[in-house]
Amino acid sequence: MFEGRLLVQVRTLRPNLRFPFPDDFAKRLQGHRVERLRRRGKFLLMDMDNGMTLIAHLGMSGRFRIYETDPPELERHDHVVIDTDGGASVRFNDPRRFGFMDLADTAGLAHYKMLENMGPEPLSNDFNGPVLAARLKGRRTLIKAALLDQSVVAGLGNIYVAEALFRAGVSPKRTAATVQGGRAEKLARTIRDVLNEAIAAGGSSLRDHRQPSGELGYFQHSFAVYGREGEACTMCDCDVSRTGGIRRISQSGRSTFYCPRRQR
Repeated sequence: MFEGRLLVQVRTLRPNLRFPFPDDFAKRLQGHRVERLRRRGKFLLMDMDNGMTLIAHLGMSGRFRIYETDPPELERHDHVVIDTDGGASVRFNDPRRFGFMDLADTAGLAHYKMLENMGPEPLSNDFNGPVLAARLKGRRTLIKAALLDQSVVAGLGNIYVAEALFRAGVSPKRTAATVQGGRAEKLARTIRDVLNEAIAAGGSSLRDHRQPSGELGYFQHSFAVYGREGEACTMCDCDVSRTGGIRRISQSGRSTFYCPRRQR
């Protein structure tokens, strides 16, 4: 949809998202061709033929919507409109405006302030049990907070950390440094599994998330613990009336769901 296409028109419909748009944002993109689309953690990267890269982050509620023909009237929260030489119109819609867009030199992107300290991609060959164990070694924070730290592993979010910890049998209250050896190997594997399954399911639609087609994701129907406080966990054989089932606690201002019987 984008790769190889010329951006014939770029419009910003407000002066800012989470941050102000860079100077001459639209002019620096318009009339240039997209050479490559890629991702780093939660950042979308669009490399242009003029040596610039468009960096986009969806925030909590942002999404790109693609209209190949006959785009509808603009909606209230459509903030950026990009038209390509292929006739497609791509709109960035973000009700909460926690997302942002920026421009940086492609050659120096590794030193961009929000990318330079990021950890390995969890679905890449650079991520495995020993790598995870090494990045957790000596960390006195809790494992849940460590996994949400983008300098440890890139791109993990609250939902998928909760699900991966459950599958690995690791308590979110465990100190990160204690996740070593076989425990780290199992956790790295479950992180990969959860992410791959979520991608295949189109993500998790709880409030704002939609696929580019506008359809809902449906991984939320596979949650083992997230959002299921007081319920039985997957394949539970305990007496929920006695144990209380899945518990919810707050960690670093985020809700954590876990099974105290299965996660240690």
